[in-house]
Amino acid sequence: MYLTTRNKLSLMLLSCMMMKMIITLSCIAITNAFALHPSSFIKRSSLPNSNVNVITYNRRRSELYATKKNKNSKKTKSGSSGGGFGAPRNESSGNKATKSTRKSKGNLLSTLNDEPINKTSKKQSGVTYVKSEQDALLEALANNASLSPIGQAVAASPLHTLDYADPFWELIPSLIQSKFPNAPHEELNRVAGFVTHTLDPNLPLEDSIINDKWRPHHDMHAYMPGLGETEPFLDPAELELCTKMSQNIDVIEQEYDALVDYMNNKSKKDLFQSVTSMNYESGWKTLVLFYNGHRIKDFPYQLCPVTTGILESVPLAGRIAGFNRQQPQSGIPLHSDGNNMWLTTQMGVKVPEGEKAYIRVGPEIRRWKRGECLLYDTTYEHETMNEHASQERVVLHVDFFNTLKMTTLEIEIMRYIYSIREEFMKAEGVAKVGAQIL
Repeated sequence: MYLTTRNKLSLMLLSCMMMKMIITLSCIAITNAFALHPSSFIKRSSLPNSNVNVITYNRRRSELYATKKNKNSKKTKSGSSGGGFGAPRNESSGNKATKSTRKSKGNLLSTLNDEPINKTSKKQSGVTYVKSEQDALLEALANNASLSPIGQAVAASPLHTLDYADPFWELIPSLIQSKFPNAPHEELNRVAGFVTHTLDPNLPLEDSIINDKWRPHHDMHAYMPGLGETEPFLDPAELELCTKMSQNIDVIEQEYDALVDYMNNKSKKDLFQSVTSMNYESGWKTLVLFYNGHRIKDFPYQLCPVTTGILESVPLAGRIAGFNRQQPQSGIPLHSDGNNMWLTTQMGVKVPEGEKAYIRVGPEIRRWKRGECLLYDTTYEHETMNEHASQERVVLHVDFFNTLKMTTLEIEIMRYIYSIREEFMKAEGVAKVGAQIL
């Protein structure tokens, strides 16, 4: 399979992450090996038999890598999908080939194109590169990773040996093995289940989802099996996050007012935005404090230190955390979010008089009250409405990993996967990563 410069950049990024993990295991020499022989990492070979033993497969792949000769890569159609983790079920999307327009011949592109390294480049002292040692180390890492539940899930994918398989997942087992070398296999089973369903989105889901008419299972695109039963609304008293939010309602409202005042009188820039296409005509905008779990560049966090600290006390998910504003006489249409690893909580900050603002999740309707949290599962269909004629509704909105059902290790691994996926997609040139990851 030939790779375009863009896809080679994506694979090089993932390979660099793997190298970083190996360095932490006292294998410093690999960084030089990657600079000298990038093609041995970023080119894949396909095996015709998808049922080949995963250990044999990795050994043969390493042998093929070791014997590859450097040559200029031909630009052709990419095998990378560039999409999110999974797709809505029973739907397919075509992949469009994209052509790199970069003309620069800097060091990175020269490396990607396997061009000779400048002989005058400064050598690193104290490190002797031995390619055979590097190959053996990578093979050992790949073999160990292939024995893990996650490695077996990737190997069992029906796309595993096909040219158009997403190369992102080929490196995931080794990256996770390097990042979490002591993770017990029994704690990786549900993450492996997530990988299995991501690589084959037409696999059947659990009966608890399929048989629930309020949970549109065809919308499920990020699914971890084995999380057990759930309900539309959950008890906020079970979460310390909700307790902290309610206890600090007065300070949180003051910080929200300070942010709005800053926008109106100092920055002269509206920081509220519609974070999904659904919001544009629905009267709902968000003052985003965190996007995909990250802080926002140049955001005035000094104006909201308490709110920021509370949000950073939980494992934020790959969506948003911030203040949601719902205009009078408007609402979000019926939808579901399709990720069973995440929960959402919203606390009323400014609530219209007469409890005129509500949310329906599944068959249940709850109305917002100032200082009270609503905790709900967005795999259920849900919609909102602000019925008041003139008063807007403001809530503090937090998307976070399901700490009620997932283990700390599972959450750490999933956040790691999401972060790598985001960087991978940025390298592929996806402008707005959030919409693709979710």
